[in-house]
Amino acid sequence: MSNAIKGGEFVIRETPYTEVFIPEEFDEEAKMIRQTCRDFLDSEVLNKLDRIDAQEAGLMQNLLEKAGELGMLGVSIPEEYGGFGKNFNTSMLVTDAVGGGYSFAVALSAHTGIGTLPILYYGNEQQKQKYIPKLTSGEWKASYCLTEPNAGSDANSGRTSAKLNAEGTHYLINGQKMWITNGGFADIFIVFAKIDEDKNLTAFIVEKDFGGISMNPEEHKLGIKGSSTRQVFFNDCPVPVENLLSERENGFKIAVNILNIGRIKLGAATIGSSRSIISQAIRYANERSQFNLPISKFGAIRYKLAEMATRLYATESATYRAGQNIDDAYEALVASGMDEAKAKLKSVEQFAIECAIIKVWCSEMLDYVVDEGVQIYGGMGYSAEAPMERAYRDSRINRIFEGTNEVNRLLIVDMLLKRAMKGEIDLMGPATAVANELMAIPDFADDEQLPFAAEKKIIANLKKAGLLIAGAAVQKLMMSLSKEQEILMNIADIIGYVYVAESVLLRAEKLHHTAGTEAAALPTDIARVYLYGAIDKIQVAGKEALYSFGDGDELKMMLVGLRRFTKAEPFNVKEARQRIAKKLIDENRYTF
Repeated sequence: MSNAIKGGEFVIRETPYTEVFIPEEFDEEAKMIRQTCRDFLDSEVLNKLDRIDAQEAGLMQNLLEKAGELGMLGVSIPEEYGGFGKNFNTSMLVTDAVGGGYSFAVALSAHTGIGTLPILYYGNEQQKQKYIPKLTSGEWKASYCLTEPNAGSDANSGRTSAKLNAEGTHYLINGQKMWITNGGFADIFIVFAKIDEDKNLTAFIVEKDFGGISMNPEEHKLGIKGSSTRQVFFNDCPVPVENLLSERENGFKIAVNILNIGRIKLGAATIGSSRSIISQAIRYANERSQFNLPISKFGAIRYKLAEMATRLYATESATYRAGQNIDDAYEALVASGMDEAKAKLKSVEQFAIECAIIKVWCSEMLDYVVDEGVQIYGGMGYSAEAPMERAYRDSRINRIFEGTNEVNRLLIVDMLLKRAMKGEIDLMGPATAVANELMAIPDFADDEQLPFAAEKKIIANLKKAGLLIAGAAVQKLMMSLSKEQEILMNIADIIGYVYVAESVLLRAEKLHHTAGTEAAALPTDIARVYLYGAIDKIQVAGKEALYSFGDGDELKMMLVGLRRFTKAEPFNVKEARQRIAKKLIDENRYTF
């Protein structure tokens, strides 16, 4: 594993298809777990959506308990605490499988993720023995109290306080938390507060029965109406000293690391949701007739279906690629002697850049899918009687959850540059090489007769485009670059499109080698459609960035470089989309 890829290293390193995991490789046990989750949605959730959205008393709690009985709340929880002990990517598959569950998916994800994992990863053995089995079974439900009215993206600025009582037995917590998912019925709250005059947050495990806890009524929201969302007030809430989670002032680190997990898990949830929405849109397009033809016969509708499927397939490829990277890093860390809980956190932290990319690209993919879903349904799409209305409203929160997409774009570049400054990733060497390449004669070597050689060359050149622009921005703006958010977001877009485009291409290539040319034909179409779309997006982002800080001959030279590195041979994207759409329409569902 010494040569295993590091987080963020994809920017400067080619990844062979043999080193990526693709969803087709899940074993039979994982597929059975996935099917159990899908069956649960069909039998217990999707027939109760109106009741869930009306927040019928006790219904969500009952659903979580039933999910717990089936083991859905403990797939990645170690067996000694009542779970199945499966790897990270399998837990992602569960999140994907329940992703089409609307508000139920939100409640389950909050419980199993940000509500449970802080205790599992940071709790001492006594805390884990006390809380994890009951959270795994669903007997207790969990929530996470970080956000405050004046502390959102800047979480460490929270004002909730904790003071030790005179007897030294309890911390008294005072403060206000808002947007607390599962707040209305949670038994356990992971609460972040500052002790005395500390600069950093400390985390606490707070039981509802401790007292000193009150709540505002349920928030009235645009979407996810069935998800309990409350403001929670702590008024001298007495928390036993043994319920301090991890170490004093370690709360901000806990929050950041748990959010990394939340980001990639959110990506998995949007995949499941998108799969369901696309299938509904396909069925409607086949059933709805205009001008004596099903609307699925019309090119404009086929474009939409193919593009929806392409974006889903591409982001799914990236999500499970990163999930396996996290699993591989975890195994290597444990093999080196690291404690298992620390290794889980360190492995996710290692791929925090990829987690942020997946959060952004998947949430924006789902927004595209539901928007086009409404459009395909036409007038019925705007009706609450049809499924797209709820999906459209519920989707919107995902670009805000787990850090807004704007914050995550800034983090992508920030984390990459910080790793370069620490010497963990060599960015400046490749960036300098790219700048020197601009002065050299282009390489016209023809090795494109090999399968996927032309596409891999495009990916390599797109990486050079990103390095060219990022390197020039760092050199030109230096310390002021951190304030140039528009430029940073341009660079983040280039990085993200490269990662997703490379991921879907590697998936198609792996299928080509493992399942054969015929099985890989449509995945290859999908990969090429996404890649050629990414080229256009990268060209726009690159020009916007260069226009923002370049000038004179230097700007002209960099624009020449951008054109060189985003050049590609013509490809008939329309015909490829038509082939993708035909498969979807013939199968009457999302089938990839």
